[in-house]
Amino acid sequence: MTRIAAVDCGTNSIRLLISDFDGKTFTDVYRGMKIVRLGQGVDATGKIAEDSIVRARIALSEFVEIMKHEQVTALRMVATSATRDAENRQEFLDMTAELLGQVIPGSIAEEISGEEEARLSFQGAVADLGPEARTVCVVDLGGGSTEFVVGKRDGTILGAHSAQMGCVRLTERIMTSDPATDEEVVQARDYVARQLADVPTHVPIAQADTFVGVAGTFTTISALAQGLEEYDPALIHGSKLRFDASRVLTSSLIGNTSAERAAHPVMHPGRADVIGSGSVVVEGIMDMIEAATPVRTLIISEKDILDGIVAGLV
Repeated sequence: MTRIAAVDCGTNSIRLLISDFDGKTFTDVYRGMKIVRLGQGVDATGKIAEDSIVRARIALSEFVEIMKHEQVTALRMVATSATRDAENRQEFLDMTAELLGQVIPGSIAEEISGEEEARLSFQGAVADLGPEARTVCVVDLGGGSTEFVVGKRDGTILGAHSAQMGCVRLTERIMTSDPATDEEVVQARDYVARQLADVPTHVPIAQADTFVGVAGTFTTISALAQGLEEYDPALIHGSKLRFDASRVLTSSLIGNTSAERAAHPVMHPGRADVIGSGSVVVEGIMDMIEAATPVRTLIISEKDILDGIVAGLV
């Protein structure tokens, strides 16, 4: 039995997955997430703020203690959009080396490209799909960027693209009011539409018969759509979002204040201020899918880049 750990630090959150691998199957030992907002202000300043690095250090320190307790024998940590965009990324990477070395000597976070991020997310997200899903588009909506990857269930990648739009980036750049003004929403929709216009030139969206949404914006919208009283990954994983019903919910989230969103029992406090912007991105993605395909639903996956990282370590 091999015990493996994967850590993903994005613009909004840092997450840990520990899995056991028996030579055939993976079994989750631990999944955890903390909102650290590493990318706060990066879009404006080009640098990771010292406060953000401190928050990331505190969260990663807790994860390191968990990995040590669980006696992890293999480890990979990746850093995505916020780190890619930051001039002082080395300061963050040095911090991860200091902490991760306590688990596996020599370990350090890897700054990966948007395309590598998309590939790993695809590998994790398609794992539990049925045979009816032949050509799949995985959409990973993060804080700073959104990854699109189309491929076959056997892992063959047909195209991947990283779009510079995410829930934190859009909130900081455009939807700064609480709630966003009508003018800000229009500007945000225009920005998202421009970003999405490039996607079909890099990724064969029209070939996809199944679309899978991963990461916190999608999973939280699914929890809200189901009326859950608490966040339950088992009920969210594999659920479906119908476009027509989802637009009613996303419209409400866009118009709500952060406090109103935070009142939902499934809403993480660190997501309430950015899920309105995330909802604008979701609406744009649905519009793009409708324009290119007959598909009118998104499958929501709790498995994502972490599962792809773990699979790549065996």
